[in-house]
Amino acid sequence: MDLGIKEKRAIVCGASKGLGRACAEALAHEGVRVTITARTRDTLEAAAREIAAEAGVPVIPVVADITTPSGRAALLEACAEPDILVNNTGGEPPGEFREWTHEDWIGALEANMLAPIELIKGTIDGMIARRFGRIINITSSTVKAPIQILGLTNGARSGLTGFIAGLARDVAAYGVTINNILPGAFDTGRLHTVLGAAAQRAGHTFEEQVESRKQSIPARRLGTSEEFGALCAFMCSVHSGYMTGQNLLIDGGAYPGTL
Repeated sequence: MDLGIKEKRAIVCGASKGLGRACAEALAHEGVRVTITARTRDTLEAAAREIAAEAGVPVIPVVADITTPSGRAALLEACAEPDILVNNTGGEPPGEFREWTHEDWIGALEANMLAPIELIKGTIDGMIARRFGRIINITSSTVKAPIQILGLTNGARSGLTGFIAGLARDVAAYGVTINNILPGAFDTGRLHTVLGAAAQRAGHTFEEQVESRKQSIPARRLGTSEEFGALCAFMCSVHSGYMTGQNLLIDGGAYPGTL
């Protein structure tokens, strides 16, 4: 299927590894001109070189902390008129809510709610003017089924979800869609951190904890970055224009609800 986005311009955040990189790879293979950002120079620049070599398109790396005004400004200077924005930030560390400080909560909100909103604010008017835009927020399945030890992330990402529910309807008539992708358990470094902490608390080995998690998923496996990237690319395509304001679970059937 031709996704119809060749030569479009995209910003992909948190793209040096994991799900963000998978999204950048999938878009680049569709001929999208991708600008990727993350905070660590070495891994980001290596990712840009590798994606460009594989996809045969230029990939621009921007080393920046998008939770800061200066980081966002640098990113938008490098790609001033994106047609596609993929917001992606690392979740907050697991913990116990009695131990979280006010500063911990502010940090979670800055990273997982306010920074994505600021990037949307900086890009959406151009999309409206061009009558095409795709905004994807990578959040988490915990928005629908919270995990108690991930309360900082649960709370901040739920706030972003509520904001998007209103904004998406306001801009749909201009050819701009905004959707959230909610990953479940994917084989990434982030999941390894969470499972490692769970294994330590339960007195299990890491391998035992991973196998237990697999068995809790109807698909009996962890998700792959490649299948996540493919979903993201489709949601950025011309074929997804009648879908907006949606929360798309990709979790191997782990969420047991009907809605």
